[in-house]
Amino acid sequence: MHGTGTAVTKIVLADDHVVVRNGLRMLLDAEEGLEVVAEAGDLDATARYVRAHRPDVLVLDINMPEGSSLPLIPELRQQSPDTAVVVLTMQNDPAFAREAMLAGALGYVLKQSAGTELVDAVHAAAAGETYMNPRLGALIAAVPPQPAGPPDDLTDREVEILRLIALGHTNSEIASQLYLSVRTVESHRAHIQQKVGRSTRAELVRYALDHELLE
Repeated sequence: MHGTGTAVTKIVLADDHVVVRNGLRMLLDAEEGLEVVAEAGDLDATARYVRAHRPDVLVLDINMPEGSSLPLIPELRQQSPDTAVVVLTMQNDPAFAREAMLAGALGYVLKQSAGTELVDAVHAAAAGETYMNPRLGALIAAVPPQPAGPPDDLTDREVEILRLIALGHTNSEIASQLYLSVRTVESHRAHIQQKVGRSTRAELVRYALDHELLE
C-alpha cells in the first residue's frame, strides 16, 4: 500500500493516553504511504471517526476508559467493512490475542513492541493479512483453545458471584444470598474483572454467556 504512486493508507488511532497517541502518530506518519486522519480517546469517538472517515486501518487500544474495546470490534467491522483493525495492548496473554482475533481484529501488537511492529502490522492489515506479535503467535500455536467452562483461574466462589452478577443481582443482593459482606463481594468482583479482562456488567454478562456459566 505504500510507495510512490500508490494509494495512501488512512488510519484512525484510538488510545486514551495523549502522550501514547502522539508517539504513535509520529511513528505512523513518518512512514511513506501511511496517514493518521483522526485520533480518538474513547470508544464513542472511535466509533464516530470510523463512521466519518471509513479508514483503511483502525489502531485500537484494548483498554479504553469505558472498559475493553474488544466487544466494539464486530460492530465497527459491520459499520465499516473495509476497515481492518489492529489491536494495540499491554496484554501479552495468548487468551486476549485469541479473543481479539475471534472478534475480528487482523493485527495484535504489544505496546512495548510498537516501535518495531506497528508499522508492519498496519501494512499487513491494510493488505487484508493478519499480523501477530511473534512470541504470542508461537504461544497460541502451542496452547490449544480453552474448553468451555470458567477459564482465567476463576475460583468456584468467583464463578458463583459472576453468575449472580450476570443474572442482574446487585452487590448487596449477592452478599445477602451468599451470607457475605458487601465489601467481600466487591473484592471478589474486582478480582473477577481483573482476571477476565472485563469491567462493565454488560461485558461480564457476555463473558458468562460465552463460557456457559448461566446454564
